[in-house]
Amino acid sequence: MHQRPQEADSGATDQATDLDRKFRAPLLAYFSKRVLNRNEAEDLTQEVFIRLLHHPDRNGGQTVEAYVFTIAANLLRDRAKSVSGMVDRTSQNVDLLVETGHYSPSLIEDRDPERVLLGKETIEDVLEALGELSERTRDVFILARLEAMQHREIADMYGISVSSVEKMIMKAMVHLGARFLAR
Repeated sequence: MHQRPQEADSGATDQATDLDRKFRAPLLAYFSKRVLNRNEAEDLTQEVFIRLLHHPDRNGGQTVEAYVFTIAANLLRDRAKSVSGMVDRTSQNVDLLVETGHYSPSLIEDRDPERVLLGKETIEDVLEALGELSERTRDVFILARLEAMQHREIADMYGISVSSVEKMIMKAMVHLGARFLAR
């Protein structure tokens, strides 16, 4: 006896809903520990569901848990190969630019572990120093310096004068300067 298309669609929808309910949280946790971006973890989770629906477990659901995480591990392996290939191509492109004289080797930064750690510590110090400012002064500074918003836009947003915006930015800069020059 064949199912009508509506019944088949309903069965697939029920199966997808059941998979989502049962495996979304564990898969997101699995991927979140292995990729840096939450959106990428979501995308990988969705891809597991798509692959599982296209290639269902042939053991009648007896081994679906293992099958789901086999698919997940395969996706991560495929992703690692893809990223590795991109890194290799990027490295080759930089080497080519240096060799042809289109790119100065002095512009390429070393990213050794010590430098990365110092960068993270510096960012933490700056965030801590910004946390010592009033909320509005901190927000105005971030909008102006990090988001590159025009002073007029910030003033309109907060309903203050451009002069007030400039004073807040200067206050934040003086605070940061005093904090880091005192070292």
